[in-house]
Amino acid sequence: MQKRLYKIEHGKKIDGVCGGIAEYFDIDPTLVRLAWILFSCCGGSGILAYIVAAIVMPRKSDIV
Repeated sequence: MQKRLYKIEHGKKIDGVCGGIAEYFDIDPTLVRLAWILFSCCGGSGILAYIVAAIVMPRKSDIV
């Protein structure tokens, strides 16, 4: 089965981007969220990346 990157529906906080990334890499979503906050605090690039990912990444329900 091929791995796909998508936004999650269950357990999402804002739009499911961090949860989807965590599921793809099989790590804890809290670690991804903390890393995203650090990137956001360092120049604001994390905010722009989150917005782009929220627009580009499909939802899991759209794939299946």
